[in-house]
Amino acid sequence: MTTDVKNTGSVVAPRRAPGESLRQGRRRRGGVRKVLQHALLVVVGVLMIYPLLWMLVGSFKPNDLIFLSPGLIPEEITLEHYTNGWNGLTYPFGRYILNSAIIVLGALIGNLVSCTTAAYAFARLSFRAKPVLFSAMLLTLMLPIHVLIVPQYIMFTSIGWVNTFLPLIVPKFLAVDAFFVFLMVQFFRGIPRELEEAARIDGAGYWRTFLQVMLPLTVPALATTAIFTFIWTWSDFYTQLVFLTKPETQTVSVALRNFVDATSESNWGALFAMSVVTLIPLFVVFLVGQRFLVKGIATTGLK
Repeated sequence: MTTDVKNTGSVVAPRRAPGESLRQGRRRRGGVRKVLQHALLVVVGVLMIYPLLWMLVGSFKPNDLIFLSPGLIPEEITLEHYTNGWNGLTYPFGRYILNSAIIVLGALIGNLVSCTTAAYAFARLSFRAKPVLFSAMLLTLMLPIHVLIVPQYIMFTSIGWVNTFLPLIVPKFLAVDAFFVFLMVQFFRGIPRELEEAARIDGAGYWRTFLQVMLPLTVPALATTAIFTFIWTWSDFYTQLVFLTKPETQTVSVALRNFVDATSESNWGALFAMSVVTLIPLFVVFLVGQRFLVKGIATTGLK
């Protein structure tokens, strides 16, 4: 038995499944949507970073061209703003960077020690005044610094701490930053209690359990506290302006204000140049600790 096959010279296209064209249309629309979303994010990112780029470019322009040519491509390039800005105040700008570094280091150590121990007590220990003290701690989050600065100034003046670094460092060892205490409390609550019970069965006390069991597990939260403390303390202006009035004790944020004078000509080029120098540590700390920061915020409060 034979079968004759006729070659007609035409190819029959395979038939599509009923929902295949619909799925392809959805994928095509999803791809277009993603492209538009990324384009929107790029535009928003450029708008947000434009002031920083303009300040960076302005630090290389002559003073008379900074505001005359607002573009990002300088017509003339000069480096004198960096040398003039570094030596343009009462002391070299490195003195103010050193002052800020001392305050930041003291605030870092104080917050990491005091906020962590206070958070462990609120999260794991049981004592009679715990609900009242925890509520009072949370209420301090609602108090603006402008309410606290006057009594603080009167108190620190009476004990002779004004124009020293002590008003900006010593309170950090008393767990005054309620935000970090609350952050650490939420992190401690997410750690299983079985770990503490196992440590106590092995004969560990509260301090040993805290230092050897709990503390190593809180590295993301500690990194988050350290990064935020560095950024907020380095960028602080109001409290440092109030407590540090002598030129030898001023920090970078207060020193930058001295380049702008409302009664005479302001040195905008030097201001932009030293602002760029001041922002470098912030960018470095944020880029180095970014993964710890994201992990610490993402895991805080999870059970």
